[in-house]
Amino acid sequence: MAITATANLGNSRTDETFSTAKKCITLFGAIGAITLATVAVMAFSGHATTPFMWIRGAILPALAPVLLRITDRAAGGEYKAFDRIRAVSTVMPIAVLGVDLIPGVCPAWYAVLQGLSALAVLPIAFLTRTKAMATAFPKQ
Repeated sequence: MAITATANLGNSRTDETFSTAKKCITLFGAIGAITLATVAVMAFSGHATTPFMWIRGAILPALAPVLLRITDRAAGGEYKAFDRIRAVSTVMPIAVLGVDLIPGVCPAWYAVLQGLSALAVLPIAFLTRTKAMATAFPKQ
């Protein structure tokens, strides 16, 4: 049984936050899909690609539906889901950009596209730390 928050859940500020979060996650998935499609086009046109580009290119857009589900559960009042989406939206951009900046791991165009997709979830990290969200989801 999930622990739910009830203080201010369902008000316009929390609803708006979760709506914006879902849009950010959708953008994250779309840019990730564009990145994977670009890798495929590059490979099929004879340009060099690496297993890293394929694997990471597939994993990040595959995360979008998972993140949307977590966000839906958080919007329903589940504290663990809220805490999870808040943590992921903070750590993921740092991790993706950190790996992309390692010299030789991937070409610049790939790092830019992956970075843009990861930065799409960064607003969620800020939105989930507002006073309205802290009131709706008091620490357990």
